[in-house]
Amino acid sequence: MNRDSKIFVTGHRGMVGSAIVRRLQQAGYTNILTRSRSELDLTNQHAVREFLGRERPDYIFIAAAKVGGIQANNLYRADFLYQNLMIEGNLINGAHLAGVQRLMFLGSSCIYPRDCSQPIQEDSLLTGPLEPTNEPYAIAKIAGIKLAESYNRQFGREYVSVMPTNLYGPNDNYDLANSHVLPALMRKAHEAKQGGQQELVVWGSGSPRREFLYVEDLADACVFLMERGYGGPLLNIGTGSDVTIRELAEQIMHIVGFSGRIVFDASKPDGTPRKLLDVSRLARLGWKAATPLAEGIRKTYATASFLN
Repeated sequence: MNRDSKIFVTGHRGMVGSAIVRRLQQAGYTNILTRSRSELDLTNQHAVREFLGRERPDYIFIAAAKVGGIQANNLYRADFLYQNLMIEGNLINGAHLAGVQRLMFLGSSCIYPRDCSQPIQEDSLLTGPLEPTNEPYAIAKIAGIKLAESYNRQFGREYVSVMPTNLYGPNDNYDLANSHVLPALMRKAHEAKQGGQQELVVWGSGSPRREFLYVEDLADACVFLMERGYGGPLLNIGTGSDVTIRELAEQIMHIVGFSGRIVFDASKPDGTPRKLLDVSRLARLGWKAATPLAEGIRKTYATASFLN
């Protein structure tokens, strides 16, 4: 990428998109193109085609998506499937029609089978049943991966897909009804401390293991890959290490300063028992995550929206 390349970052107000914009700006890129949802509805095929045909960006990062935690994924199954299919379909096809040669599609580690071997290798895709609670979202993301692959194969495009592990960081969603586990626990612990409570309620058994990547590290990896012209197959992005939900809750409680006890709500689902990505393919390219979990949690808590 040249410093004056036109780079379209979708979802720039979200956690991932905003991190990619910051990383590009830090690297000296000056021609970054963004549009809010009110300015460009990515589910509107005509609007997306017209926009991309007019602007003709050199590079596109697809960080826009409808996202949520276990409860939201399970309750709003049609919304997650339809909206994500429309967003990725309109952008990938629209990019091709506009002559865009380089594009990066950001997926999710939930694309992999629920019970595949750990750590999860990229080749595990489509080798077994998905986790039922987020199956519609996962299917939409798998469709995006295969769509990008198909445009490469049929038309010679360089559309790459990357699979981030569980993310957290600035601009995260702290809505307790539909947020992911780390920001939800952070807000719960903060409110328990502020309210003088004695307990922190954690969904499930606390035994599932999860990997967490600081979103600024993800953005660094995405820019790293695009700058180096990576055009290979599906690529995992993570830290290569995981913790139990209990251990995560304990770390968050320590950083937030809440000294109560943990109570597990067994009526709530655990989700996938373990989800650790094999990041050896990315490591061989020369990249690894730089932010330890405790440091990332501290940085995230310091900027959390619920503190204001």
